[in-house]
Amino acid sequence: MLLKCYNIPPMGKEIHFTREGFAKLKKELEDLKGPTRMAIADAIREAKSHGDLRENAAYHEAKLNQSRLESRIADLEKALQLAKVVERPDASGATAHLGSKVKLMDLEFDDEFTVTLVGSFEADPAKDLISIGSPLGESMLGKVIGDEFEVEAPRGNSRYRILGVE
Repeated sequence: MLLKCYNIPPMGKEIHFTREGFAKLKKELEDLKGPTRMAIADAIREAKSHGDLRENAAYHEAKLNQSRLESRIADLEKALQLAKVVERPDASGATAHLGSKVKLMDLEFDDEFTVTLVGSFEADPAKDLISIGSPLGESMLGKVIGDEFEVEAPRGNSRYRILGVE
């Protein structure tokens, strides 16, 4: 079982979410507390039935999975306590905000791509979900169609143009 790890901010600091991201987080927590927790408990019971626990790899793996699960549940519960759902302003028009889908042109490679601006807890670059706290996301905030901007990244500076905002 693979569980994502997140850095939870200190107590009192809000975590911004899109409405979809917040709902997804709540559903994940329900799944972890229900079916996933039950499956791990079943795996522990099964492994215990095999006898000597000191040399029982299945038991130790199930206990490790249980520990990871409980840690993830605690992280999600804390994130939900600190959550602030931020709606994209209706008056924003073609301005990039949290929740916006932004079509970009990479000016160096003449490549078009679309990303969605999300809170840091929802970010998943592999799915084109870019955190507003990342260098790219932060640089896009408040920009409108036609704006060009530069992002300082580890591999060097990149230049982009905003082609569209939904």
